[in-house]
Amino acid sequence: QVQLVESGGRLVQAGASLRLSCVVSGVSRGTFSSYTMAWFLQTPRNERVCVAVITWSGDKTFYTESVKGRFTISKHNANQSVILQMNNLTREDTALYYCAATLGRSGWTPTGYDHWGQGTQVTASS
Repeated sequence: QVQLVESGGRLVQAGASLRLSCVVSGVSRGTFSSYTMAWFLQTPRNERVCVAVITWSGDKTFYTESVKGRFTISKHNANQSVILQMNNLTREDTALYYCAATLGRSGWTPTGYDHWGQGTQVTASS
């Protein structure tokens, strides 16, 4: 059974940095290396919005406009994890962040992803 476990979220001051981690278990290293991975946030209206995507090969990354230049997504096959480095956090970044995985094509919609973690809360206060 595939499991995704996120960690790293906490309360920080605006302007600070956080490093979110998502570890994937229950799959072989070969399968993990084939996953396109993404980070989503959940809005107050319970909608999941994609903030960053990394393709299965790790050579392409995509970001929503509001986080470009501040967030970096990376994929690490050796320990089956994906990292979201978040710099210069603002109050608007406050949300529950989810890690997601798919063997399909990369995309921005939550329905395109097959496996999800339970989320980690990021709160940036001013």
